[in-house]
Amino acid sequence: MSFTFDTIWRRRLIGAFLTWLIPFVCAIPFYGKDGLLIDQQLFKSLMIVVGSITAAILIIWCFRPVEKNYTREAVVTGMVWLLANWVLDLIVLVGLLGMTLPDYAAQIGLRYLVIPAMVIAAGVVADEAGKTRTGK
Repeated sequence: MSFTFDTIWRRRLIGAFLTWLIPFVCAIPFYGKDGLLIDQQLFKSLMIVVGSITAAILIIWCFRPVEKNYTREAVVTGMVWLLANWVLDLIVLVGLLGMTLPDYAAQIGLRYLVIPAMVIAAGVVADEAGKTRTGK
């Protein structure tokens, strides 16, 4: 059995990395040597907005080559993106920067559940739109 690295998987994995990297890079200017430079609630709001816009753009890009089974592809994509974000955060925030696992889970990790919710909703909408067009 061979695994072909098709377009959707390439886009899925690139999207997984970018959904993590772009908000991470955008967060860097808000930190100084003594920690966060702006109000914590404002920072969290900004990161949610940046993450949501990033995910929305990447959903469109990732699903352009998909022609059918949008919901199934969305479930797989949402779970891959969720797991990738958790793993990358655990490596960087918990492993390298020393954040505790309970703090990470409560302050950041739980929020990533928005990713599969957005991706799966987009897949369901695409499937429903396709049914409407074909009359099925």
